[in-house]
Amino acid sequence: MLPPGFRHNWNLKISANDILIEADKLINNSREILDKIGSVSDESVSYHTLLKELADFDCEYNSNIGLLTLLRHVSTDQAVRDASTEAEAKFEAFDIEIEMRQDIFNKLLILQKKQEDMKPEAKRYLEKLIQRGERGGLHLPEETQKQVKDLKTRLTELGIQFQKNLNEETTVLEFTEEELDGLTQDFLSGLQKNEKSGKFEVTLKYPHAFPVLRKCRNENTRHRMHVAFNSRCMNENKHILEELVKLRKQHALLLGFPSHPAYIMDILMAKTPETVHSFLTELWHDLTPLWEKERAYMLELKEAECKEMNKIFDGKLNEWDVKYYITKVEEKKYAVDNEKLKEYFPLPVVTEGLLNIYQELLSLKFKEIENAEVWHEDVKLYSVHDSEHQTLLGYFYLDLFPRPGKYGHAAVCSIQPTCLLADGSRQISICAMVANFTKPLADKPSLLDHQEVVTFFHEFGHVMHNICKRQEFAYFSRVERDFIEAPSQMLENWCWEVESLKRMSAHYSDKSEIPHDIIHLLVNSKLANVGYLNLRQVVLAMYDLKIHSEPESDLRQMFYAINRDVLNIEVPSETFMPSAFGHLAGGYDARYYGYLWSEVYSMDMFDTVFKNGNLFNAEAGMKYRNSILKPGGTKDAYDMLVDFLGREPSRDAFLRSKGLTKKESN
Repeated sequence: MLPPGFRHNWNLKISANDILIEADKLINNSREILDKIGSVSDESVSYHTLLKELADFDCEYNSNIGLLTLLRHVSTDQAVRDASTEAEAKFEAFDIEIEMRQDIFNKLLILQKKQEDMKPEAKRYLEKLIQRGERGGLHLPEETQKQVKDLKTRLTELGIQFQKNLNEETTVLEFTEEELDGLTQDFLSGLQKNEKSGKFEVTLKYPHAFPVLRKCRNENTRHRMHVAFNSRCMNENKHILEELVKLRKQHALLLGFPSHPAYIMDILMAKTPETVHSFLTELWHDLTPLWEKERAYMLELKEAECKEMNKIFDGKLNEWDVKYYITKVEEKKYAVDNEKLKEYFPLPVVTEGLLNIYQELLSLKFKEIENAEVWHEDVKLYSVHDSEHQTLLGYFYLDLFPRPGKYGHAAVCSIQPTCLLADGSRQISICAMVANFTKPLADKPSLLDHQEVVTFFHEFGHVMHNICKRQEFAYFSRVERDFIEAPSQMLENWCWEVESLKRMSAHYSDKSEIPHDIIHLLVNSKLANVGYLNLRQVVLAMYDLKIHSEPESDLRQMFYAINRDVLNIEVPSETFMPSAFGHLAGGYDARYYGYLWSEVYSMDMFDTVFKNGNLFNAEAGMKYRNSILKPGGTKDAYDMLVDFLGREPSRDAFLRSKGLTKKESN
């Protein structure tokens, strides 16, 4: 029995063959519905005969594809993942077909001219559908439209293959215990050993790669891991990326835009590539003095360690040194013992505390669904109700541990969007949070480092955004891509406040509270390495912007040059990190700046409404829920911010969060 609110065939035991059968059936049925909508006579075009029919179709279609496409990221069966990936490609191709329906576009233009009286959200829906048609080239000659459609189809295929390559990446490195000097016994206990060589097997998944890069004293080991990690899928994905950026430029030019970034940003908050370039350049210059001080201190630490280990100090901070010395800075300058700290963040305690904080802040009630059907034994399902009205708002899955073939990063997958159904009732939202935290050992639970706690809090913010949206049209489950991270980034701040940290921590063995001195050292360490960490984001955002502005250039040399200019670090010539940078292929193309851009707004929201004594204030939380989460894409993000803040947004809080003042940044 499915819980209430699961409207469609939810069969997690679906076979690979049945996935493809269901995908074809859904597409064929959907095409028939669209044919019927497109055949309405010009005289009969109205809100009810056209726009409402399209909205009902949108809701049904997007709800039915959820499971079929989710399985490519989470299924334990290779055949099912492959079939789900193939189904995703079919749906992406059909999405292009939907967007390129000339008959429906023409009817939308007729409806617009009739100026029928509609509710604001319906009027916005009409405007967005017409805008989508124009961005698909439906106002252009038929031959140009065909070129646009062919390009979009090929781009979709390439993007799916890029991510599939990453999901299926299985490289394993072998190291002796001596080569893993500095890693904890717990870490070593969680590794497999090769029976023939007797060496430890280390994968390139986050729970293996990051501890090695952060803690291993053996520089050769760090170098090997760094090169392997930043060469993932290089042979396959480098060529895909090169083709992607060239085809994206062709696509933009056909539609009358000078570049792919200009095409992308035309409908985002930033509006123009020039605005983004100025934003990133200003931030680069603001943060460089901080990074220069951090770099000098890291080199001091490296020199001292070389002397201790009787090694020659080369005077260089290599790229494979950075994560290691970032950790050293936290330990030396801020006295943060990350291994000791992890003992106070067992995953069950963090999860319970996190869920309680979100419930209290947003006036919600979560309940785990016992004996729920899930795709893996580690997965849990929860319902979400509104605390005041007891209304069922939705469900979320938590899938928190790595396994072969699973999506390798952290993300939230929307499965069923909330919207009004044809009969006027509301469909609830269903989503899944996918992460890759260290699995528990036989005698010890999964222990999170603080960055993983931040990741958990951030991704769960996306879950709440999915659940708390209350738009009428499924179309508005989307928000501007350069704002989409802001709601979750705002909630990351709870991971740096003493009271909230205490609520989601306790020693894994004796349940003791995290000591006062340790928690304050952690909070003070928020400014640790802030220059480097943010300039690294500037590098990635600049690279994303530059490759899409100059796609004919050597993408590899371009990456090396930007790192050299911004960070003054040489990238190893045998690596090409962008080949494993899924954002470039998966919806953040020419939009990666959005992380930093959104953070400006996230810090303004936190400082203005929550920082001073309102961390758990339900009234402030409901204001946030109603002004920022609930509207979805029914309003422009900038207007939502003004509603919430009661004024125009400011950059001041963002600069303060980096240890800068407005004066220092000028």
